[in-house]
Amino acid sequence: MTNTNATNFRKNLFNYLDMAIDFNDVINVNTKKGNVIVISEDDYNGLLETLYLTSIPGMKERLIEGANAETKDCVEFEW
Repeated sequence: MTNTNATNFRKNLFNYLDMAIDFNDVINVNTKKGNVIVISEDDYNGLLETLYLTSIPGMKERLIEGANAETKDCVEFEW
């Protein structure tokens, strides 16, 4: 995570945006009213997908079970 203030963020806007996109860096911008977090669109979409999947009853457990499954226990699926 990169921390900066609003003035520095404004001066180096494109560099900070590139860091968020290219390196998945989270930019914490400090202001007098509070802080703002800048993340890439891919990271944002990933967070939304995670929130959605974990909101489905039982899905979290199924995902963990699937992540821990061995390859020999998997069934090949053809689209």
